[in-house]
Amino acid sequence: MALVKEFKKDKMTVKVFDTRDAMGAVAAAECAAKMKELLAKKDQISMIFAAAPSQNEFLKSLYTDPEIDFTRINAFHMDEYVGLPADAPQGFGNFLKERIFSKAPFKSVHYLNGMASDIQAECTRYSQLLADNPIDIICMGIGENGHIAFNDPHVAFFDDPYAVKVVELDEVCRQQQVNDGCFKTIQDVPTHAMTLTIPTLFSGDFLFCMVPAPTKANAVKATVLGEVEEKCPASILRRHGNAILYVDSDSGKYVL
Repeated sequence: MALVKEFKKDKMTVKVFDTRDAMGAVAAAECAAKMKELLAKKDQISMIFAAAPSQNEFLKSLYTDPEIDFTRINAFHMDEYVGLPADAPQGFGNFLKERIFSKAPFKSVHYLNGMASDIQAECTRYSQLLADNPIDIICMGIGENGHIAFNDPHVAFFDDPYAVKVVELDEVCRQQQVNDGCFKTIQDVPTHAMTLTIPTLFSGDFLFCMVPAPTKANAVKATVLGEVEEKCPASILRRHGNAILYVDSDSGKYVL
């Protein structure tokens, strides 16, 4: 496992690794260390997790750490499709349940319900849960269009007044779900989703952002080297004092 390059861009730390596996393993180890550090000071902590193939290596390494007391950790996820059947494997809650929520004995796991009869009420319910459980750590990724959670560029607001909202997904975002192998065609991808907003994500005390693969190279370039602007929602990470961006040699090829 080799760290190829590490540097600061504004307030954000960037770490480039030679392989995707190395990226995931080191990100998990560093996140686990922060979890244990916080649990040594607090009775419980709250975390938000992203659901995407980009998180697989990270999640696999994280839940196997025997020194993490998951019984004192409250878990949330950051987005969910609207209208996707509850048992659909593409559901983000189901993704995380399979890869980490069912693997570790969390104190609590809070799911967004994309099949709620009143989606606005569901956004309000989840917003209150987040308000009641200030977030210590966020484990996240970046989309091909620079989105974080489902804050695609056309609905991304750095000063968003909402904590959780319903958004219409843009075509690049929906095509990414096909590229990732989650859906067969773009017609199969839901058009709307609930998402935690950018201020909600930014409110986390510590942000760990894992972004591997060549399909993310342009998004990483825009995040690190472009302007801090809503056109690339992930660029806001450069203003967070405790954000670390982990990339591999494919996704990080333009920032090496």
